Amino acid sequence: MVKSLHADDLYKPCPVEELGFSSTKELEPLDGIIGQPRALDSIRFAIGMEHDGYNLFAFGPEGTGKHSTVMRYLRQEAETQAPPPDWCYVNNFQDPHKPVALELPTGRAYPLRDDMDQLVEELQDALPAAFEGEDFTQRKEALEDELKKRHEEAFGALHDHAEQKNCALVRTPMGFGLAPTKDGDVLDREAYESLPEAEREQRKEDLAALEKELEDIVNTIPQWEKDHRHKMRELTRDVTKKAVGHLIEELEEQWAELENVATYLEAVREDVIQNAGAFLAKDDGQGSSEGPFGQGSASGKSALMRRYQVNVLVDNSERVMDGGQLGAPVIEEENPTQPNLVGRIEHISQMGALVTDFNFIKAGGLHRANGGYLVLDARRLLMQPFAWETLKRTLRAGHIRIESPAESIGWVSTVSLEPEPIPLDIKVVLLGEPMIYYLLSLYDPDFKELFKVAADFASTMNRDNDSVQDYARLLASFVEQKGTRHLEASGVARIVEQGARFSDDSERLTTHMASIGDLVREADYFAGQSGADLITAQHVQEALDAKVFRSDRYRERLQEEILRGTFVIETEGERIGQINGLSVLQMDSYAFGRPSRISATVSLGKGELIDIERQVDLGGPLHSKGVMILESFLSSRYGQDGPMALSASIAFEQSYGGVEGDSASSAELYALLSAIGKVPLKQSIAVTGSVDQAGRVQAIGGVNEKIEGFFDICAARGLDGSHGVIIPVSNVKHLMLRQDVIDAVRGDTFRIWAVGNVDEALEILTGLEAGEKDTKGGYPHNSLNAAVMRSIRQYAGKARMFAAGPHPPTTNAIIKVQSDPKA
Repeated sequence: MVKSLHADDLYKPCPVEELGFSSTKELEPLDGIIGQPRALDSIRFAIGMEHDGYNLFAFGPEGTGKHSTVMRYLRQEAETQAPPPDWCYVNNFQDPHKPVALELPTGRAYPLRDDMDQLVEELQDALPAAFEGEDFTQRKEALEDELKKRHEEAFGALHDHAEQKNCALVRTPMGFGLAPTKDGDVLDREAYESLPEAEREQRKEDLAALEKELEDIVNTIPQWEKDHRHKMRELTRDVTKKAVGHLIEELEEQWAELENVATYLEAVREDVIQNAGAFLAKDDGQGSSEGPFGQGSASGKSALMRRYQVNVLVDNSERVMDGGQLGAPVIEEENPTQPNLVGRIEHISQMGALVTDFNFIKAGGLHRANGGYLVLDARRLLMQPFAWETLKRTLRAGHIRIESPAESIGWVSTVSLEPEPIPLDIKVVLLGEPMIYYLLSLYDPDFKELFKVAADFASTMNRDNDSVQDYARLLASFVEQKGTRHLEASGVARIVEQGARFSDDSERLTTHMASIGDLVREADYFAGQSGADLITAQHVQEALDAKVFRSDRYRERLQEEILRGTFVIETEGERIGQINGLSVLQMDSYAFGRPSRISATVSLGKGELIDIERQVDLGGPLHSKGVMILESFLSSRYGQDGPMALSASIAFEQSYGGVEGDSASSAELYALLSAIGKVPLKQSIAVTGSVDQAGRVQAIGGVNEKIEGFFDICAARGLDGSHGVIIPVSNVKHLMLRQDVIDAVRGDTFRIWAVGNVDEALEILTGLEAGEKDTKGGYPHNSLNAAVMRSIRQYAGKARMFAAGPHPPTTNAIIKVQSDPKA
């Protein structure tokens, strides 16, 4: 029979004397993370790869340090890189709804903006002064005199010609007209009719010729005025050029090395010349009619100022200070909505309409991180409408195109802008859980193309001398960063032991540093309560006990109901077809073990194994799989020589929720064999472990919590040495049990057995030999397997008898039996 485990097998301590220090004060803090060599290599690889698509997805359980690690490596690498250029948007004077993007050297965006603001202010003074100057006034008057002279000469010649023909040029409300005269007086109608007919005819001919001459003059006047306007425009352009020329030329000299700025300044020159009148218009306080914004608008700037303003989108001037460089940007976008990623175009309401211009273009996270690194939380990103698709489209295109969510689905009803796209040079890092990474890999065909590198953060690490020392140094670093008390060596040892408990493995340590950090902070609180200078093992244990006490109300209530008999869990005596199984309940971050009564019943049937949990849809697929494996095991071991003419049912008693997992499959098998062979099982022993088709007992999770859960019930009722738990032998390395459990095992009042197959467990539960099959296919007479086989054959015999049908005895047979002297 299998021997129970020794107390030393239940816990792997961290000897204080082997640590080599008395407190963390003596240790050099560890700068970095431990237990993540694979993830760190992936991060370095992704950062170093300069090709497209080598963006990084760092995944792992929350609290493993992936965020702090990624940010630290990104900042270290960013410090070695040159700062990216500045970006700004300026007006496109030819096509205003398509603003032009200007790339500027680092730190030059704001100087350009200030220069343009100053230029507009100077133009507002220089242009009115130029047009009020003597030169412009004289030239303007000369042009007006020229036009006037042409009018006077034309009409003067016509007047003289008319006098020669006895006609007068008269001005009427409708314009100029011609009338016949005699001796200098205009003839009325009667006087004209009294003239001789020959004279009248001659005068008609003269008037017709003069009217033709007048018509030619009148038709020529618009051309004269057009010429005058053209000359005035040329005069205006000439004066504007002279007024603007030296101002813009000074800027062009300052920005001569930047071709795109020089091109923009030339466009500004031409636009100022074309719109010089806007600088001369008097401010009526109502705002200009040009552009969407006037002086009276909420923008606080005139439309003229906004027309030539520079909208600084990204300024990296803070990355160049005192001649030094702070490197590339590392931006973490906490709220990765689509506008927060690619930017947005704001609008304001004016006269009942939404209007905008290039000055209302706002940068997104991709703009600010351009030339550096952008860090995003994958779950938050995927929860935002259009954000994931927009990010992928931007990375594939290699440039940032600003568009609103409404624009992307064609719902825009207001006039908006189409800013020139900005080239993108960026490394994107997503942080998330493993499930998100694998789901994206499976269902999104673009994901692997854009995020070729995965940094897999492990939840545990090997437990050896080096890792223990790294743990201690990491604790020293934590103390310096958070300002807690230093830890005594005993406190470090206790935290190392708890790190193994957190990992559910005595040979490994958790890398969930958030849990370790919380434990140090809470232990520091209890050290402060006791007035200690250092955190000791006692303070760590107080913190652990306090955390359990804060979280175990439900566990305590459940245990109370078991002790009161509300939930039936027997811990003494023997029962046929009943056994105590073990499960784990997770309540937030607190997990505890719960014993459950598993029962099995058997009747004559057709070899069916009924899982009641599955029948009522309370059993999950893994639990159902475990039950089907039991059916396969039974058929393989006991159904080789005949049919399994029985029906069996298995149930978790007093279970009112779903059942999932196969960790109870071994307990279900023991209850089932007990019911078939009518062999009682000890109720003082609980069982956990899954089973395969060959009868091997396999490892399960939560072994510590399961043992402690049954131990608490037994201890509350009184330990007598008969109580214990059977676990898979492969789970021994996972044991990191509570001290009270270890003390009970050391005092022989509680036992833990580790088994490798179902036969070993059955011998412990029944006290009978399991029995091995001999060469003839039989089992030893008094063995458990023999009892099971006998019962199966009895069921088979009954099935054959019922299959043959009823055979009532005959009268002759009855007489013969009665007359037989041997009867």
